[in-house]
Amino acid sequence: MKQRIKILFSLALSILLISAGLTSCNQTSAKKEKQEKSKLQMKHADWSRNANIYEVNIRQYTPEGTINAFRKHLPRLKDMGVDILWLMPVQPIGKKNRKGTLGSYYSVRDYKAVNPEFGTMDDLKALVSEAHGMGMHVILDWVANHSSWDNVWTKEHPDFYEKNEDGSFHSPYDWTDVIEFNYDNPAMRDSMIRALEFWVKKADVDGYRCDVAGMVPTDFWNDVRTRLEKIKPVFMLAEDEDNVELVEYAFDMNYTWKMMHLMNDIVKGKKKASKIWGNLAWSKHTFPSYVYRMYFTSNHDENSWNGTTKERLGDGTQAFAVLTYLVPGMPLIYSGQEAANAKRLRFFEKDTIDWSNVALGGFYKTLNELKKNNKALWNGTAGGDIIRIGRDQNKNVFACERKKDDNRILAIINLSAKEQKFTIDSDMFVGDFTDVFRDEKVTIDVGHQFDLEPWQYIVLKNLD
Repeated sequence: MKQRIKILFSLALSILLISAGLTSCNQTSAKKEKQEKSKLQMKHADWSRNANIYEVNIRQYTPEGTINAFRKHLPRLKDMGVDILWLMPVQPIGKKNRKGTLGSYYSVRDYKAVNPEFGTMDDLKALVSEAHGMGMHVILDWVANHSSWDNVWTKEHPDFYEKNEDGSFHSPYDWTDVIEFNYDNPAMRDSMIRALEFWVKKADVDGYRCDVAGMVPTDFWNDVRTRLEKIKPVFMLAEDEDNVELVEYAFDMNYTWKMMHLMNDIVKGKKKASKIWGNLAWSKHTFPSYVYRMYFTSNHDENSWNGTTKERLGDGTQAFAVLTYLVPGMPLIYSGQEAANAKRLRFFEKDTIDWSNVALGGFYKTLNELKKNNKALWNGTAGGDIIRIGRDQNKNVFACERKKDDNRILAIINLSAKEQKFTIDSDMFVGDFTDVFRDEKVTIDVGHQFDLEPWQYIVLKNLD
């Protein structure tokens, strides 16, 4: 009996030691993996620190719908203070199973060519060169998850694609004009990265906005970033808000759909302006401090499929645009917003923007200059923290302060369709300021009351 107990004890001890060894081994492996991962940390290009971003819809920008026709707008955009030009896909569009007459920009037929409807490679190179000469940077929209049915790779490398059980190409969701890539294929990955390298080398572009980035493996994007950085510093924007790993190294910036949906709800009366603080707290808790968040009131998808800013935000459109410049992140302007574009641009057809009255050009110029010249509003860790003013005083008013070094911004925005009152109740926020939009001096003391019109915004900067 004692012998059996000894044997059982010995076996139990052996199992315990083995288990401990495996645990130690797993912990060591996990620690090593974490250490390796920590080596991959985002390093933003210096020129992105105080930048804004402007999305260019080449097809709809001019009656000609060409790269060269858009180039004529560069001086105006430079004067408006635009920093980063994001060009929607410039590659040839698939013809097989295309939607509409002209097809989707996101159904790419050849990853190393320019859509002849837009112009030539020389036209694109000239655009990038001219933009660079004006101090702007250019990123291309990139579609890595899928291609058109007649992409050149479908014949040369059919193994690059996912297949259905019957061996046919696979379309994700109801995107019947495209077919999905197989990222388990190393050769496919390498070809896609070489295509991304091609545009940086050939056209000197400064990075990419990557369509449905979260549908593509993160390790692929990490490899992309590493290889592109060997050519030049790049800027990468992920169309994603859920995968934190994407912005740890591969991408500088991601989307903020949650905030945009909150804006819509505030206008509908479903939520109050005070809810914005919960969203900002979630963002700060979720993402590393160096990550840029892209804030917007519109983009190509929202405009075409969900409505114009006039439809969704109504008279609050400008107030919410101001908000996108005040919160920690980078503001986006979509083609035509400075002209108060009031129509949904058709996605698969020609539908030119009306530029007869660039009504909001000065409005965006003021905001762009404020962001560029005031460190408090810079991106990532380069900017200042956002501080809430008058907690719970008026849930319809968004009031904040941002400070960095000698730079200081105070803002009070009525995010409602009714008149509101707001009082400065702390000596933390007193001082002499310049009203950014009225260009007049304002002195703030404790007890200073703001009588706000519906959707009125007041932005103050410390005196120069």
